[in-house]
Amino acid sequence: MPADRPRTLRDVAAELGVSAKTVSNAFSRPDQLSPQLRERVLDTARRLGYPGPNPLAAGLRRGRVGAIGVAYDNGLSYAFDDPVALALLAGASAVAEPAGAGLLLVPGSTDARRRLAAVHGAVVDGLVVCSLGDDDPLLAAATARGLPLAVVDQPRPARLAELGAPGTPWVGVDDRAAAAGVAEHLLALGHRRIAVVSFGMHAEPIERGLAGAGVQDAATYAVTRDRLAGYRDAVERAGLDWSAVPVWHGEDSTPDVGAAGAEAVLGLSPAPTALLCLSDRLAEGALAVAARRGLRVPEDLSVAGFDDAAPAAGLGLTTVRQPVREKGRAAAAALLDAIAGRPAPPPLTLPTELVVRATTGLPPED
Repeated sequence: MPADRPRTLRDVAAELGVSAKTVSNAFSRPDQLSPQLRERVLDTARRLGYPGPNPLAAGLRRGRVGAIGVAYDNGLSYAFDDPVALALLAGASAVAEPAGAGLLLVPGSTDARRRLAAVHGAVVDGLVVCSLGDDDPLLAAATARGLPLAVVDQPRPARLAELGAPGTPWVGVDDRAAAAGVAEHLLALGHRRIAVVSFGMHAEPIERGLAGAGVQDAATYAVTRDRLAGYRDAVERAGLDWSAVPVWHGEDSTPDVGAAGAEAVLGLSPAPTALLCLSDRLAEGALAVAARRGLRVPEDLSVAGFDDAAPAAGLGLTTVRQPVREKGRAAAAALLDAIAGRPAPPPLTLPTELVVRATTGLPPED
């Protein structure tokens, strides 16, 4: 036997004078051997330099690799910085782990070729797709591979059908109704000068700034589009002109982006008395700007978010609570069913709740 040849399971079996199946059982089914025999097998494997069966190869022989992918729009670090992303991954893990499946993160990239290569090369049994734009090529790449899919938030079911993936399991909330509810809360308090701080509207980066109605309606992120539509519904039901509401947009959902948006709209004249932020992370940045400007919250400025992510309660933030962890659980469960060949469940719209805390109040007297 050449010294540099990798040792195999059969080499161990030959050394011990046992069957290859006995060696395999020592690694994968130890209950099938006596403790003494299993220890002899493992000792011999170590001595020969045999590391054990290749789990990937074994999975491929079974038609499974034991991992589900989680594809999302942002970079890898975002998954560990954002409380919403963490909650969603925790929910998915809570379902995948008992089923013997791991999670493989497939993050976004501004380089389309790298993004598609990540999907084409991902060694997974299926893919949970989280909050992708309507025009994101990643979904088409996954569909072309024939991977079982489950979608969280976006694209919406109607768009999935247009993309050739009808019947794909979908989990989300009614973003439009939820956004309308928090806007109605501010309007009921008497606010009439409202501004909006939004995260990205399109997958392709565009310059930060104020966005008119045409840009809002053309947003390729359905969540952005629907939350803005919900704010507009409430404003117009109150008899106000939506076109007079400043809507500022950035590229993602971070406190830095929220701070930039708040600085921009608070610099307008007349300044708004209330800010509707499309996420709690954006609201976190807006609250920091209010403090720097010496504005009292809520006496001088009301701020509302969306998500009820982990820091929201500590900030006293008025927000919309959505069950992010349950989204991850439901999507992972639906994907595991799809991988097993079980029928796909219908689209699942989870409930939301308006949570009123200390950052919203009556508008200041002029």
